[in-house]
Amino acid sequence: MEPLLSLRQVKKYYATQKAVDDISFDIQKGSIFGLLGPNGAGKTTLLRMITGIFYPDEGTIFFEGAPFKPSEDIRKIGYMPEERGMYKKMKIGEQALYLAQLKGLSKAEATEKIKYWFRKLEMETWWHKKVEDLSKGMSQKLQFVITVLHEPSLIILDEPFSGLDPVNANLIKDEIFGLAKKGATILFSTHRMEQVEEICDQIVLVNLGKKILDGTVASIKQQFKENIFSIEADQIEKITDTAIFTILKKEGQKVFVKINNDNTSNQVLAHLLQNNHQINSYHEVLPTLNEIFIKLVESTHATTRAFQNI
Repeated sequence: MEPLLSLRQVKKYYATQKAVDDISFDIQKGSIFGLLGPNGAGKTTLLRMITGIFYPDEGTIFFEGAPFKPSEDIRKIGYMPEERGMYKKMKIGEQALYLAQLKGLSKAEATEKIKYWFRKLEMETWWHKKVEDLSKGMSQKLQFVITVLHEPSLIILDEPFSGLDPVNANLIKDEIFGLAKKGATILFSTHRMEQVEEICDQIVLVNLGKKILDGTVASIKQQFKENIFSIEADQIEKITDTAIFTILKKEGQKVFVKINNDNTSNQVLAHLLQNNHQINSYHEVLPTLNEIFIKLVESTHATTRAFQNI
């Protein structure tokens, strides 16, 4: 399947700083894609190039199989920035109507779609409120509606759950899944790794302007697994280190072990059963994206410091 969005060897420099340094990746149609990285990694610069705010100094961005043309393609993109970009003194309904028409909708189309989303997200009584009277969570819901109501092909969400309580966060999350199911492509940027694991199909991790990881969430977790298994059993105090595995820790009725050398999980299980242990659960412990993120970012910074000291 042809990607909706492709970046090929994209670079962007500010004076002597390489904000984005030779980054390439693809975002498939209908997928939920995570753009991750610490502060200053280059995420915002990437998003601004994808939305046509900045132009790459080198490289090419392709949208729907052709070189990206901001003047034509921008109406197919919905961008929800982390920082609020609304008129504080303007009434909410009027503002949504104005911004929808800027995206090419007629007044009648815009009114119909705004009313649909306001009903859907329980915002019907907000029409005559001013933006300055909204809480952070209410502003976030409004920005989400303004981002998606013109039905863009690519929806860019930068920290979309910021300020939302758990109920409204789940509400927006369900809408994200629904939009992807209908064919929209979601580019999702956040610092919350647990949200990425739950929502994203594929991710790219950038740091210091470079791509350091790219792939599906499942394949990345498999790539960084360390042969650690959780075993829930009776009398775990009798389970001790062997040549097959090393005990990492014991918690309640669970013991966590690391398989040694080329031994297999089946050998661990066979050993336990042969020694009359009653096994209640047995499964591999995969690293979280947060653990992988910290490990790779710290490694990148350490490598950079070592290079600078040469």
